[in-house]
Amino acid sequence: MNYILSDGNHREDLFPFTLTRPVPGIRVGILTIDEKWGKWLKAPVSFQTETYLLEKFPLTVATNNTVINGSYLPNKTLVDAIQKLKVGEALMDDEEYIAYVTDKPETGFEVSTYKTIAFEGDVFTIKNTWDIFSKNSEALRADFELLTNGRTSQSISETNQVKSPENIFIEKGATVEFCILNASTGPIYIGKNALMMEGCMVRGGLALCENAIVKMGAKIYGAVTAGPGCKIGGEVNNAVLFANSNKGHDGFLGNSVLGEWCNIGADTNTSNLKNDYAPVRIWNYKTEGFVKTGLQFCGLMMGDHSKCGINVMFNTGTVIGVSANIFGSGFPRNFIPSFSWGGAAGYTTFRTNKAFEVAEAMMKRRNMEFNATETRVLEHVFELTQKWRNY
Repeated sequence: MNYILSDGNHREDLFPFTLTRPVPGIRVGILTIDEKWGKWLKAPVSFQTETYLLEKFPLTVATNNTVINGSYLPNKTLVDAIQKLKVGEALMDDEEYIAYVTDKPETGFEVSTYKTIAFEGDVFTIKNTWDIFSKNSEALRADFELLTNGRTSQSISETNQVKSPENIFIEKGATVEFCILNASTGPIYIGKNALMMEGCMVRGGLALCENAIVKMGAKIYGAVTAGPGCKIGGEVNNAVLFANSNKGHDGFLGNSVLGEWCNIGADTNTSNLKNDYAPVRIWNYKTEGFVKTGLQFCGLMMGDHSKCGINVMFNTGTVIGVSANIFGSGFPRNFIPSFSWGGAAGYTTFRTNKAFEVAEAMMKRRNMEFNATETRVLEHVFELTQKWRNY
């Protein structure tokens, strides 16, 4: 069976993160959604997504294809139900498909052409941007069990102060010395070649992925994910950083999501609670307006390749698109379109040639190449998001 992960019906609700990746490319917990499915299915997966993303996230089609809605995260009951499907059958969650089997995945899904089977188990979905951080604790626990079951952690150095060591797993090559690790409130996963510098205080859950770094004296409250190559420092609470992003200095980041190749300047702070304690509203690209999150705590959503300077103050529920550069005093607006340059004093367009120079320089620091594929994706995003740059 050939497995394909689709964007489903919530791609625009997950902008700006899905401007530059398919829905199953989102990281929540320790792994990305596609990595979770690959491990559960014990098989490779490919992507059914927007045409401009297929060069980076290719589609593989075979005779029999199981198409899985990438908004859904796997568990044993769900995987078993999907693997029992036959050609022409679809597994449904009310009126939304979870998975279907077809010989023609390119035709899309039309419910009337399938024999539908109602899924009666529990589902775990990522359908809005704020789901990424608000469901991170649950996802982190599930991934921790998936990745560590039957395996033995590297030993925990005696220089550390530790509570609930059975909930701590350290991969080969990782370094953790002179830190406080409290895993009684959630698991702590330290990935391959990750580094936790001296004096860090960690209250689980935490996913410090491969080659990620926690800076000296950091205060980490669960549930935090620092994806591969990320750097975190200062005070971080219930935040997800996808990969190769930096929040390495003092300042607060809470109830927030950063994509890839983001950088948060020193002493930058995000508000995650309104002064009147009211539920937070946040910009939605699909409705082109602010929608209710139902959450009292919600901070910053920052798309790939966006950056901010030192001492920036972000309002509660701020959304920043792709390749934006924010700086200056005062509170910037709480929706900043992709390829914006400026701050509270106003914005101009961050031209692609300059934005690409910044991206190339940052990626080079990690020995990675800003190649033609990356260029074409961001050029398409620039055109796609033009209508919101009405300064």
